[in-house]
Order: sequence, then C-alpha cells, then structure tokens
Amino acid sequence: MTVFGKQIFMYTVDKFPERIKSVYLSKEIDKKLFGKITRLNVPIVKLDNKKAQAMSKGGNHQGYFLEIEPIIEVPLDTKAPLVLVLYKVTDVGNIGAIVRSAYAFGVSQIVITGISAMNLGAIVRTSSGALMDMPICIYEDSFALMNELKISEYDILGLDMGGENIGNMKLKDTKRAIIVGSEAEGVPQKFLKKCTSVVSIPMKRKFDSLNVSVATGIILQRIVND
Repeated sequence: MTVFGKQIFMYTVDKFPERIKSVYLSKEIDKKLFGKITRLNVPIVKLDNKKAQAMSKGGNHQGYFLEIEPIIEVPLDTKAPLVLVLYKVTDVGNIGAIVRSAYAFGVSQIVITGISAMNLGAIVRTSSGALMDMPICIYEDSFALMNELKISEYDILGLDMGGENIGNMKLKDTKRAIIVGSEAEGVPQKFLKKCTSVVSIPMKRKFDSLNVSVATGIILQRIVND
C-alpha cells in the first residue's frame, strides 16, 4: 500500500515506523529527517518528477511517499463500547474526515456497511494516517449488522433530520452504536425502525442537511461530552 503527502509521511514515520516497507522521495529533505528515515533500515528510493506524478496518479504528493503494510479489516467487535456505523458512505474524503473525528472522540470501531469493499489506502491518506489507529470493519449485510448489534444489547442511535433533538436526550450508560447514512440516501427507514432512538441535530436556519462528516463530528462531540 502506497501513501503520499508530507503530513501522512511524518505521522507514519513518528507513530508507525514498523509499518514502513520502503521510502520514496522526489525532493531534498533536511539532514535530521533523512537521518530518522535512514534508521528505519528500509530501502530509500529517489524519484524523478515524472515517476512521482505517476505514483501519486496526479495527487499532491509534496515529494513524500511511503510503501506501508496494508490496513487489515477486522471483524465486528461486539464488546466495543462505542461503535460508529457508516451506511453506504463511500466518499473517501468524507470517510477520512469522519475517521479523524472518530479517533479524536474515542470511537472504538468504525463499521462500513451496505457495500462490499472500500479503498482503505485512500482513506489512510484522507484521514492523515488516523485510520492506522482505528479498527475498521466492512460488514456488507446491513440487516444482519443491525440484528447483531441489537442481540449484543447496543443502544443504537440513528441520525435522521426527523429525529429527536440530540441536545434534549438523556443517553443511557451502556454500549452504544451510532449509525449515519450517506448524504444522498441517509439512513433508510427500515434501519431507523431497528434503532433504539432516532436523533437529529438542531439548526438555526432551514437547510436540507449537513455534510455527513460534519454531522458525525457534532453527534460524537455531543455523546462523548454528555
């Protein structure tokens, strides 16, 4: 798995050096950083601009590339105290932002459902490396997932504009799963019916909806600080 960009490069070198298999550079770096990556005892390869552009597929690489061990999906952990479920959220930019918020607010595991596969390498990059700190599960069958969460006695909160104001709710002191949907579809009614509660975010002005990553961050902040 190849990732690129200075921020994720530095994050990985500092926090996950054991994941690094190779280093690729298309620019000169300072002696201190070069000494640090030399001590990783992995190949360091110099790239010309043409190869760097090809390797990043035109992305903003800033001259920094790493080949790292792939992110491994994990099974659903039914003992995790706080699970975040993303229903058919596929935009890697949104997912990356959600992963950063989830990590910051103490989510135990992220579950992506309603799809069969996800480009985890892209999410490592859009999450600025936070995905390497966050267990992630791909659970294609959304009905089976909801049933497993209910059997495992989760307090399931579904996010929907027609739900109860999250600010007025008294949350239970128990394992909790939060389910948010894509901006196009939201969380379907058939799944909202399986939730313990359906919640919404109050807004001062009328608007169709918030960006899914923004809405998720608001909900997580409310729950963590309840």
